Amino acid sequence: MTLPARAALGTMHHKAAAIEPPLARLGITLAVPEGLDTDRFGTFTAETPRAGTIEDAARAKARAAIAATGLSVGIGSEGAYGPHPLLQFLPIGREVLLWRNEETGQEVIERLTDEAPCFDHLTVFSADEATSFLARVGFPRTAVIVAKTGPGAPPLAKGLRERNAVDDAIRRALRLSVQGGAFLQTDMRAHLNPRRMETIGRLAERLAARLGTPCPACAAPGWGLLRAETGLPCAWCNGPTLLVKSEVHGCTLCKHEANRPRPNGPGTADPGHCPACNP
Repeated sequence: MTLPARAALGTMHHKAAAIEPPLARLGITLAVPEGLDTDRFGTFTAETPRAGTIEDAARAKARAAIAATGLSVGIGSEGAYGPHPLLQFLPIGREVLLWRNEETGQEVIERLTDEAPCFDHLTVFSADEATSFLARVGFPRTAVIVAKTGPGAPPLAKGLRERNAVDDAIRRALRLSVQGGAFLQTDMRAHLNPRRMETIGRLAERLAARLGTPCPACAAPGWGLLRAETGLPCAWCNGPTLLVKSEVHGCTLCKHEANRPRPNGPGTADPGHCPACNP
């Protein structure tokens, strides 16, 4: 089964710049439909809440691009950013890139976690207080958003890359804010956040590598890692632990799978990870 010469990309934020180069090495060019409103599937600033998971949003973008172009294959990209689940004062980002063949129903999904994203926010009470924040996030390459403070306050200005515009938006927010402050945050749209665009590019490299690997059973593109299996045996009692024992690689079309030993690390677990030896 061969890869298509063209695939539709559902984006309005110029993600083709990061996604197309790795795919071009496979002979795939991207078609980006003009006027496709992908913000209807959710926005970072919550004017439009995302329905479902980030995979659901990526799928919706891919299918919308397919419908708009008439091509059989579409790609959707979606990200989610917020506080780290274990280190609350640090941010974390999750990116998904989904390849969908509408004719066969096959989907190939790659995921990537960014533990050092350019994702930040700050409440200020004067325009001068924004200076250190802007320097920290890499302004003006990274754009910022300004909103008034208060529950559910929508942005007053987005995509700001000029200091005068930031200051004007802050002053406006201070006048309108119920709580007296202005809320600054990084703009997480890919074309306005170089770190996020770089992360999407790294994810596209992984997707391209996977699409370039055919299934050994049916030759469909996209053979790769599906999930990890836990149960690495304890070095003392040989009982199962919660550490990864093996990886399951497979095909998302014919469902053929193969179990492979973990690619690195010892063949047994330290007893400290064993629920029997270290309860």
